[in-house]
Amino acid sequence: MRVLPYDQSYTNWFFRYKLYHLPFWFLYHYLWWVIGLGNPAKALNTLFVLPYAIKYSFYVLFQALAVYFNLYYLIPTYLEKSRFFRYGFYLALTISVATLCTVSGYYFSAYVSGRTLAELYGGSTESNCFYRFVGNALPSTVASMTLAMSIKLTKNWIQTERRQQLLEKEKLETELKFLKNQFNPHFLFNTINSIFFLIHKNPDMASASLAKFSELLRYQLYECNDQQISLDKEISYLENFIELEKLRQNQNIEVVFESQAGFSDHLGISPFILMAFVENAFKHVSRQPDRTNWIEIRLSVVGQQLDFFVANSTAPQQTRELIHYGGIGLKNVQRRLDLLYPAQHELVIQPSPTDFTIHLRLHLSASVPAPILQPV
Repeated sequence: MRVLPYDQSYTNWFFRYKLYHLPFWFLYHYLWWVIGLGNPAKALNTLFVLPYAIKYSFYVLFQALAVYFNLYYLIPTYLEKSRFFRYGFYLALTISVATLCTVSGYYFSAYVSGRTLAELYGGSTESNCFYRFVGNALPSTVASMTLAMSIKLTKNWIQTERRQQLLEKEKLETELKFLKNQFNPHFLFNTINSIFFLIHKNPDMASASLAKFSELLRYQLYECNDQQISLDKEISYLENFIELEKLRQNQNIEVVFESQAGFSDHLGISPFILMAFVENAFKHVSRQPDRTNWIEIRLSVVGQQLDFFVANSTAPQQTRELIHYGGIGLKNVQRRLDLLYPAQHELVIQPSPTDFTIHLRLHLSASVPAPILQPV
């Protein structure tokens, strides 16, 4: 286990538990106190008087706890999952409990100072004092919760806008790089030549290969312009690409592709996410003449969970090149996954002297129907 230096460990602990928020809450409640007393100097002086300092601490502590309980538990658990009734109920309960705990600070401060509530805070009876204390603590608690939610929602909105901008930029760059990589003369001419030689040897296979080649070009030009496409279309594209690549490879390469993704037409996926790994396998598969070289591709879908496995044989000298990754680049793929599927994917890459393995788990969402551009 790596031990952090004392100052670094302290800094991480400080930010992990959000202790840097404490000055904000002290200042926030101090401003409320200034509004209540109408005198900043008097409000500051009372902070150093024991009973009032206790009451002030109760305001800071319990309202802060209520705020963070709402932000980090109630909102993710209920509000973000559209469970509005339960969220409203637990939010009202949280506000009520925080208000009563804050009011208890008045009683505790009176007990510690050995004075009565009337002597400290004025009032004729304890019941009158209680309702007055609730009248002070409840608006303050509601205001704290509202302020914190406003800050949190604004921050989330800004982050979403930035992520959307990055996604749009990344999508354009990725599509340009990928199309440039696919539509290079090497790929086009080799595939066309392979089909040309098949015309005389096996016309039926040549016709089928030409149809696959046409579908592949059509997909890249017209059907992958949306942020999401049907998973079935992506799988069909992978199958066409694999069949065409098998034509171009020598006979010493065994290719296995297994797909268990039935009834997945309702799921959507970002274009070219899976393709990058398949392209890399064909590009960097070993080509040793004295042994069988292989590529293994397995895809399965359970519910909304996609499991994608790609492995290929490689030579020891190729491992370093594989780390840098061909095609659109490993860093680019990982970045797209981070932007498109935050906290919804797991990517494991395992290079070794004899093989290169990629395992991707991806949580997919329902696809949104979109018009498909057709060639004119």
